Amino acid sequence: MIDHFGINCADLDAAKRFYDGVLAVLGSRRLMDFDVAVGYGAEQPVFWISGAAEGSSNREAHIAFAAPDTGTVDEFHRVALELGAESLHAPRLWPEYHPGYYGAFVRDADGNNVEAVFHGAA
Repeated sequence: MIDHFGINCADLDAAKRFYDGVLAVLGSRRLMDFDVAVGYGAEQPVFWISGAAEGSSNREAHIAFAAPDTGTVDEFHRVALELGAESLHAPRLWPEYHPGYYGAFVRDADGNNVEAVFHGAA
């Protein structure tokens, strides 16, 4: 349903490194780079990051990326931590959301709550 969305990042270079790594795990890559804004996706850019004016980056935005299976959610979490993210919730089933909801949540360097989710876990 979402066509594209974006967030502002205090350190765009650090954000590029972070999202290059974690989105590669999920099958997306950097498709467009205009120096001040970068677009990621599999076939077209759907997630954008851009530099923020000093002190104006997002805080506690929630972004959920679809994963094809539980192993990919696990790998997303592992790579995110290696790239300096804070773990909010390790990968697990979240039956309170719905049966089969398997997700992991991390906080990126700009305070965004970034999730990878698979909806078909047993």
